[in-house]
Amino acid sequence: MKNLKITFVYLTIIVSLPVGWTNAQDWPQFLGPDRNSTSPQKGLLRSWPDSGPEVLWSKDLGIGYGGPVVKNGEVFLLDRDDDTGDVMRCFDLRTGEELWKYGYESPGTLPSPGSRSVPVVDDRHVYSVGGNGDLYCFDIKTHQPVWKKNIWKDFGGDNVPMWGISQCPLIYGDLLITASQAPQAGVVAYDKHTGALVWQTPNLGNIAYVSPKVIKLHGEDQIVYITSKTNGYTHGNDPVTNGNVTGIDPRSGKTLWQYADWGCVISIPCAVDAGENKLLITGGYDQGTTMLQINKNADGAFEAAVVFTTLEFEEQTKPPLLYNGYFYGMFGTNSKREGLVCMDMNGQIMWKTRRSPNFDKGSMILADGLILATDGMKSLYLIEPDPSAFKTVSKADIFEGGSQNWAPIALADGKLLIRDQKKMLCIKVAE
Repeated sequence: MKNLKITFVYLTIIVSLPVGWTNAQDWPQFLGPDRNSTSPQKGLLRSWPDSGPEVLWSKDLGIGYGGPVVKNGEVFLLDRDDDTGDVMRCFDLRTGEELWKYGYESPGTLPSPGSRSVPVVDDRHVYSVGGNGDLYCFDIKTHQPVWKKNIWKDFGGDNVPMWGISQCPLIYGDLLITASQAPQAGVVAYDKHTGALVWQTPNLGNIAYVSPKVIKLHGEDQIVYITSKTNGYTHGNDPVTNGNVTGIDPRSGKTLWQYADWGCVISIPCAVDAGENKLLITGGYDQGTTMLQINKNADGAFEAAVVFTTLEFEEQTKPPLLYNGYFYGMFGTNSKREGLVCMDMNGQIMWKTRRSPNFDKGSMILADGLILATDGMKSLYLIEPDPSAFKTVSKADIFEGGSQNWAPIALADGKLLIRDQKKMLCIKVAE
């Protein structure tokens, strides 16, 4: 093969990147240049024709939930064929032409089949993690692997977690950081050039589907990682333990602080930097949202304190979007359909769309003072973020039949990349 539905799956990341790491036309990692669902793109088209925004090209994909990244006019996506393995694919952003692909054997079907995560790309390499834990570094010029690991088996893992390895790797300086969550490691860091292991944390708690995120707290970069509460569906009769939120030194892997009372049984979204040394932690399945204040004591030690907890706001698969002091999240679970929800910094709910319109596990990008949002099924919205009311600027149905477009979207050079279970579309959304 060389050169070649359950709601838990998509499963997902976040880091502030060094200046100069990317340019305004790139979308090099999960959630964009600064891993906060925000784009520097200007000139968004405020109105769309009745037929919807122009579709520049379309490419067939295998089923899955893995989203694309963009670097220097090239689109990278980890596709999958469960019968054989994973395939790194590269497309021309302008034309959709497939420039190259590289496949490797990694067969097996998980409860929700297909791809899982989003790659990360720099000037020389693209890195990806497959559902079975295969971590690959590809040279973007030769299209060949430079190094590879298995972040699950290398640290004592046996059978992969029920919904696979689904978190997205991040680049921090010369490090490639990812979450193993295997018995012998929680978060691990490799030399991004050679694949040499630089550090590893101990196991940090129950399995989750979260990506590590770098957040600046008290002027210092910290990796924030979240684990889940014991879930009876996957843990059987295991003793019940709460999930953890852990702060980690990205240079050494040292644990700096921990909050040990997180109640989400299947954690997927990473933490949100809420400013002023605060973190917003959320998860699906009616577990709600908690705001944490990270304090630094006189002796230099850190500790986490709860600011508020609410059951009226949550996101199941992606971190909420923060804009002008308000959070916007899609609150759709197995039992609730609260739609798009707006919440202030104190946990007060401003409004909910509920089912009119319904938003369920879609994706959002803030650009040019507006929100591009998918509803998770077939529609694309352009929304004016306003705490007083939900305001639609434009709307279009872009997928026929509503085939789970739960994957994170990407925006580069005025082009929006969005996929469902069959294909990826490139849509013109800016001049």
